[in-house]
Amino acid sequence: MRLLYEVTEGLNYKKLYRSYSILGRNSAIDPKTLFRIVVYGYMERIFSSRELEKACVRDVNFRWLLQGQKAPSHNTIARFKSSRMKYCLEDLFNQLVLKLNEKDEIKFENLFIDGTKIEANANRYTFVWKKSTKKI
Repeated sequence: MRLLYEVTEGLNYKKLYRSYSILGRNSAIDPKTLFRIVVYGYMERIFSSRELEKACVRDVNFRWLLQGQKAPSHNTIARFKSSRMKYCLEDLFNQLVLKLNEKDEIKFENLFIDGTKIEANANRYTFVWKKSTKKI
């Protein structure tokens, strides 16, 4: 968590800040902090906005990432993820990976792809089989 804070401190957030309107009100929480919360939540397998909100209130690590700022509501987190982050996610993620590589926290030696097939309840016959992907 502290490594995440340190690495995200050096990222270029220009695209993220550009996604906010100059005319609108200021964000209650710094966009950098919201990005850290979302990334750390994903690292901890917390994907839901409501669960992230709970974690920001209860979890010490999330509180530390907030650095004294008020915990964001689930609406704030959802709005950030759906409308703000989509413009700059790829750029920020690439920067994050490169910074982690510079610190020797990750290496680009192995690549693993999970080929797990899980049948959904909604539509039971929607598997994509290996043979059909080879045809493409």
